[in-house]
Amino acid sequence: RGSLMEFPFQYDHASALVFGGALPTRVSFDEAAVVILPVPVDRTTSYVGGTRNGPHEILQASTHMELWDDEMKADVHGVGIFTLPEMELPFGEMAPLVEEIERVAYEIVSRDKFLVSIGGEHSITPPLVSAAARKFPALSVLQIDAHADMRDSYMGTVHNHACAMRRALQFARVTQVGIRSLSTEEAEVLPKLKSTVFYDVDMRRDPTWIDAVVASLAENVYVTIDVDGMDPAIMPATGTPEPGGLSWPEITSLLRATAERRRIVAADIVELSPIPGLVAPNFLCANLLYKLLTYRFVSDPRAKRL
Repeated sequence: RGSLMEFPFQYDHASALVFGGALPTRVSFDEAAVVILPVPVDRTTSYVGGTRNGPHEILQASTHMELWDDEMKADVHGVGIFTLPEMELPFGEMAPLVEEIERVAYEIVSRDKFLVSIGGEHSITPPLVSAAARKFPALSVLQIDAHADMRDSYMGTVHNHACAMRRALQFARVTQVGIRSLSTEEAEVLPKLKSTVFYDVDMRRDPTWIDAVVASLAENVYVTIDVDGMDPAIMPATGTPEPGGLSWPEITSLLRATAERRRIVAADIVELSPIPGLVAPNFLCANLLYKLLTYRFVSDPRAKRL
């Protein structure tokens, strides 16, 4: 098929939306430091569907963002942010889909781009971690999530979103933050796995939990944010909104500390299930993505600072 856009991989459609649609300047794929990859997967969610619409709504919300960050006194869009079209994903079994995500992700990170993938369900994360680990050995994963996602198999597949971090363990150690929902089987197996768990209930008793989280991470860090890791008071638009969770000041403080003391090499935001007529959760995700980029690139000479 003919391609309308030329990248290291082929698409037959152009991107309808770009992250930060009001950016003063547009850059090419080659010029950009940051590449946004929308991955609209919604195959294994078991309660409320709709995560396939998450990438579109995050990009739509981002067109209304302001670019100045008052906390960091910076505007980092000058590093170059390029948005790819939504991935074309194979139908049928999950295994070919996972392989295609890994292939495309590695094509991006191998070209020294900072990849931010927006989902879609959490099953997209293991192949993204695999691609990052090929580029950055001895990788750590920082998982912000309500759920452990450590089942070995669920609903007939090892690629279920409930197994996402069990699969990611094949490629990197995992630090899990905000966990407050897991099966009995997961509780039994977690002490035997290569993971460090910060349960939500324990974090409330420890004012130094952010320092402990960062200390558990290797130098190179992949960040995966399942939006249900946040308090459903600010993030109701997800399939299984668990009571408790991180506030906006908590999640941003954690990301800032990680960016300042470690090297974040790639990230994803997943499991947004947009609620028609309620734009606040979509806007939160867009702002959180840009916050992460601000923390990561604030020291880049292409960022504007006062």
